[in-house]
Amino acid sequence: MHDASSPDAGWQDLGPVTALQGRALQPVKAGGTALALVFMDGVFSAVSGICNHAGGPLGEGRLEGDFIVCPWHNWKFHCRTGQGEPGSEEDQIPVHPVRVEDGRVFVDLQPSVPRHRKPHPPHPLARPVAREPGPWRMVGISTTVMDRGNPRYSTSDALLETALEGARAEGAETRLIKLNDLDFRACEGYYSKSARACTWPCSITQMDADDQLDQVYEALVHWADAVVVATPIRWGSASSLYYRMAERMNCIQNQVTIADRVLIRNKVAAFIITGGQDNIQAVAGQLLGFFGELGFLFPQFPYIAHSRGWTAEDMERNVAIVQQDTELHQGARELAGRALVLAKRLVEECPTPARISRGGRKAHWMKP
Repeated sequence: MHDASSPDAGWQDLGPVTALQGRALQPVKAGGTALALVFMDGVFSAVSGICNHAGGPLGEGRLEGDFIVCPWHNWKFHCRTGQGEPGSEEDQIPVHPVRVEDGRVFVDLQPSVPRHRKPHPPHPLARPVAREPGPWRMVGISTTVMDRGNPRYSTSDALLETALEGARAEGAETRLIKLNDLDFRACEGYYSKSARACTWPCSITQMDADDQLDQVYEALVHWADAVVVATPIRWGSASSLYYRMAERMNCIQNQVTIADRVLIRNKVAAFIITGGQDNIQAVAGQLLGFFGELGFLFPQFPYIAHSRGWTAEDMERNVAIVQQDTELHQGARELAGRALVLAKRLVEECPTPARISRGGRKAHWMKP
C-alpha cells in the first residue's frame, strides 16, 4: 500500500505514474484517507476504499468490467462513478478527482461525489435479543443426512422426537428442525478474510434470501430456551450436516470475540448421539466444546448415547434395538426434562450480565 504523507489538505501526491500504473486496482492511503485507485484504459480514477456494506477494503478487491468487487462480501461499485451495481444505484461511495502532473499522480481528498447508503431495512435476525413472554420453549435439531425422496428410519431422529414429546409433556412448546430439509450454503470463510467480515446475521443470510439456515439462527438466538441436537456417528464424528451447520454458526461465536456481544444467554443445550460404531465420548466432546463456545450451558449428564461398538455390522438389529428399547426412550425424555429444568432456573434466577470482558481472544463474564 502506498502512503502519501504530505500534510497539505486538498490534493495529495500519490507517487509516480510508473509505479502506480502497473496494477489495475490497488489500495492507497492519502492523508489518512483510504482509497481504491484504478488504472484502466490509460486513465486513473479513485473512489473511497471503504465499502458501504461492512467497511470492506475495496482497494484489495478485484475489477469486474467497470465495477470494483469488494473482497469481503462481493458488493460492487463503479470504478469511476462510485455507484452501486445495476439495481443498487442508490448505493454510492465517494469519488475523488485525480490528475496527472509531471509524471506524478495526485488525488483530491475532497470528494466530488459524497457517500450515500441506500436505505436497507434491518434483517429480522438483527433485532435485540430478548426472551419473549410465553411458555418454555425447546427446539430439536436433527443432523441426519438422507435421501429426501426416500426417507428411512433414523435412530437419532427417533430419540429426538421422543425427547420433544417429553418436553411437551412438561408443558413446553417445541419445534423440530431437520437440517436435511433445509437448503443452505456452506460457510464461505469470511472470517479468514477479516474478523469484521464475519457479521451477524451471517453475511450469507443477509445476501441470499433463499438460504434457509435463518431458521436455525432464529430458533437458537431468539426463540428457544433449550436445544437438543441429535446426530449419528459417521466415521467417529458427528454427521456432515452437523459440521455444515456448526461452521455457519461461527458468526454467533465471533460476535463474542470481536464485538463483546453475547447472543446466547441463559440457554441450555443437550445432545443425542447414536451410531453403529463407538466413539461416543469424542463426538460428545466436540458438541460440548462448540456449544459451550457459543454460550450455552449444560444440564448434569448433558447427553444420551447408543452404540453397539465397532464390530456390530448387523445394522438392522441396531435399528430394532432402538425402536424397542424403552430405557433409551425414557432417557431421551429425561434428558429433555433436565434441560428444561436448568433453562427455567437460568431465566428465573440468573440476571443477564451487564457486560463482558475479553481475556485474550476469548470473552469472560463480568459481574455488573
